[in-house]
Amino acid sequence: MRTRVPLGGKLCVTLLAMLACDTASPRPTPDPIGSGSGSNEIEPAPWTDAWVNREGKRFAEDPAYRRAALETSLVNHANTYSQQRLGSYGLRERGWDVLPVWNPRSLPVTAELAAALERGELPPVTAERAPLWDGKTPTTMTEWAALGKRVFFEYPMRAEVFMEWGLMKPELVAALGVERTADGGVPGLVVFANVDGKTRVGITCAICHTAVREGALVVGAARRRFDYGRLRLSYFEDTRSSVEPELARRMATWGPGRADVTEDNDEDPVAIPDLWGLRDETVLTQAGTIKHASPLALAIRQDTQLTHANHQRIRPPRELAWALAMYLYSLEPPAPKVRGSFAQLVRGASLFATACRSCHDNAAYAGKAIPAKKVGTDPSLATGQARGTGHYRIAPLLDVANAAPYLHHGPVTSLDELLSPARLAPDYRGGRLGPGAIPGHAFGTELAAPDRAALIAFLEIL
Repeated sequence: MRTRVPLGGKLCVTLLAMLACDTASPRPTPDPIGSGSGSNEIEPAPWTDAWVNREGKRFAEDPAYRRAALETSLVNHANTYSQQRLGSYGLRERGWDVLPVWNPRSLPVTAELAAALERGELPPVTAERAPLWDGKTPTTMTEWAALGKRVFFEYPMRAEVFMEWGLMKPELVAALGVERTADGGVPGLVVFANVDGKTRVGITCAICHTAVREGALVVGAARRRFDYGRLRLSYFEDTRSSVEPELARRMATWGPGRADVTEDNDEDPVAIPDLWGLRDETVLTQAGTIKHASPLALAIRQDTQLTHANHQRIRPPRELAWALAMYLYSLEPPAPKVRGSFAQLVRGASLFATACRSCHDNAAYAGKAIPAKKVGTDPSLATGQARGTGHYRIAPLLDVANAAPYLHHGPVTSLDELLSPARLAPDYRGGRLGPGAIPGHAFGTELAAPDRAALIAFLEIL
């Protein structure tokens, strides 16, 4: 992974010296159940094409290998997320392993297709449309990532009636963060032939993990304008469909860039995360639900997510889940903009090294999960039955200048507010989620105002 200090000369040398440990940070590598095959073969080096191909083949073809990786990756086997997967995945002749394999036929929603949908026209996706995958297994990391990109944009997670309805109301959905690129396309939406053969509008990974900035698509950036709760409520109101009052109340509290996607009835919406630096992450999900011991952990995450989102009626070809993981590893944030002066950035780098680096200690400026009590934020996600581990992951700081709202549940509007001691006071009136203190992550709030400014200037170049 490249070190993201886009500056030359003296400043670059100084900052790299302060953060020299970046390039030595370990990455998740082989494998959870032993790398040997019992032969005298030379072991391929991690992340070479040969290693990626071998691990992909074992992931696709060896249920015992997948099962062992699953068990290793789940931090808390008692939570609902883990229980669902332990009871359904890697069981050879039952559970999700025996679901029909679905290689869908889909059409990304271009400007022309969006115009048809606005008119209430849903062009059929017929058998003449080629499926997403041609069945040819990639042989290089580049080829795997290219296939994964198609999965990211074109594999329907499920049919989405709210989007199908919303596309007939373009002004409404635009206001709710269903973004369009400069050419009028709608990233994250497809028209596809569903499992039952009926043509539907569906959502893909890109609906939450792409953003349009100045007309350009930034892949991997969280869709922070997307108000999924309000979209659903608007559908219920317009169609006069029934919705439980408590559910409606909860959806109204999500706001842009947040959603409650956990497997329980607790009230624990989270901020949509960026996807930068995944290869350097040691845990996945905000509650650190998954130990990222090897790429199999991320591939299983994608495999089970696509299966679960599609109401457990199908599973993707495992080659596609592996390809999607390889694509996510390839994502890089955009180059940062530099605002601070030379002296301020050097001061900020020094402060980061002493005040932040003990937690944000890897090449993505993330780190190991830490106890929720130490973080001090709302503990409901970390301690909940759905995905709880008692911990929160340390979020990566790549492109953090564009990552608001901050903290796992998104109450903080800016880096200034995050480091401001004022937000910790009971009478605080800022924040996104209403008046009152925004507790937790007090790290850095004790700094003097000039030092806080210097630290923010440095964070903005990560």
